[in-house]
Amino acid sequence: MTNRRSIGAVILFSMVIAAVFNFRNVVNNYVAIGTLAAPIFLIATILYFVPFTLVIAEMVSLNRRSESGVYQWVKSSLGGRWAFFTAFCYWFVNLFYFISLLPIVLVYAGYMILGREWAIQPWLIAVLSVVIFFIATYVSTKGARWIGSVTSLGSTLMMVMALLFIVAGVGALLGGITPANDMSPGGMRLDPGSGITAWAFLGTLAWIIQGVGGAESIGGYLNDLKGGVRAFVRTIVVAGIAIGLLYSVGTWLMGVFVKKSSVSYSNGIFVTMQSAAGHFGLSGDLVVRGVGLIMLVATLGGLLIWTSAPVKIFFSEIPDKVFGKRVVALNDQGVPVVGAWIQFAVVVPLLFIPTLGAGSSIDDLLKIVTNMTAATALLPPALILVAYLVLRARFEGAVREFRFGSRVVGLGMSIFLLAVFAVAFVASTFPEGQALWLTLAYNVGGVVVFLGASLLWYQRYLRRLRATSPEEAAAELAPSAPIRSEENAQALREEEPEGVGTSA
Repeated sequence: MTNRRSIGAVILFSMVIAAVFNFRNVVNNYVAIGTLAAPIFLIATILYFVPFTLVIAEMVSLNRRSESGVYQWVKSSLGGRWAFFTAFCYWFVNLFYFISLLPIVLVYAGYMILGREWAIQPWLIAVLSVVIFFIATYVSTKGARWIGSVTSLGSTLMMVMALLFIVAGVGALLGGITPANDMSPGGMRLDPGSGITAWAFLGTLAWIIQGVGGAESIGGYLNDLKGGVRAFVRTIVVAGIAIGLLYSVGTWLMGVFVKKSSVSYSNGIFVTMQSAAGHFGLSGDLVVRGVGLIMLVATLGGLLIWTSAPVKIFFSEIPDKVFGKRVVALNDQGVPVVGAWIQFAVVVPLLFIPTLGAGSSIDDLLKIVTNMTAATALLPPALILVAYLVLRARFEGAVREFRFGSRVVGLGMSIFLLAVFAVAFVASTFPEGQALWLTLAYNVGGVVVFLGASLLWYQRYLRRLRATSPEEAAAELAPSAPIRSEENAQALREEEPEGVGTSA
């Protein structure tokens, strides 16, 4: 077995932070429910992010000799059909992520160039977003090596900005500032006069869960990590707690400088940073332009990575006969070019549909697409949790180095998380105040059409496979946990020094 363990815990820690933390999530949730988002972020970290990362760690441990992607995790207990469906969902969710990411690129560019919000019609945003996405798709197929550098620079700058904001907020409180909002625990509640109902609050839970999500994106790095599974578990748990604290403290400190009613999804971070700069006697215009630059670089880096990574993972993981060898074929840069342009063709119409219900407000547009992104983002982790539930129920004896507690603990936590996901998914899919036609056509229709089509397409592949090789079709549908278990037992025997026993 090749020794690929070349990165340490510090590097993995920074990768988790870069994959999960985004200051925009702080702003979005403060705009939605105020400082109540602060304790909710912390609760979500403890009850969702940390347990989910431990679930991922166990799935990775079971699939230690593979690259341990989403497809392999789900196939372990549910077989090829649901593995394909989950991998498709992971790619499908990313389509809606583009719908929220591309318009915000224009917002950040406007603040960087003009120093203020750019008054632009939603339909024009959609047109310009198509142009940006075309360029991003073209660049991603060329496998530009500098993409990683852009992402690293953007995430580092965003982290520094977040930490500076936290220091500024604490400093202002210690300096005797009168907060714009009630900072006491009593202020962290739903204000009956705010118009926010319990249903609307439940909808924002999907945003918060999405905000602390992303653990599955770093699951494939176990084979590269010094220290193996145990180091992986320690690192992601510490990183998860750190992210939860950053989100919670950052959201709470938003109330130091700005009232919830004075910020929106498009201008929240700029209004807040300008107010903080003014308190310390700094030039608000320079700070706004600087924040615009930081957010633009971070967002462009994310756009380039997410344009190539999910399409590469999806089309390279699934059996090549599902869509045909031409679609999954990789170029010399390791990118499925045809798959990337199929992704572009699917995203273009999705960019225009929300503009029909957004009126003339970019803020309404961002709220619509953020809701849809958050709702669909719950699908892949929910399916992973179902696979984990079945793993602990049917394949408890499968050999792996790490287990998330006893069988009862694993089953109980997965059932609890699935129940939370179900409530949050329904509430965010049917947001309060959104036009019914838009909800049915976009939130519901988009999911039903795309996911239904994927299952029909897979059934087509399976039917053809059964006609040529019934044995291969049966193997495709069978759970791989027993096979993985035998591979792991052999690997542990090979790695263990002579005379030393192994333990799960």
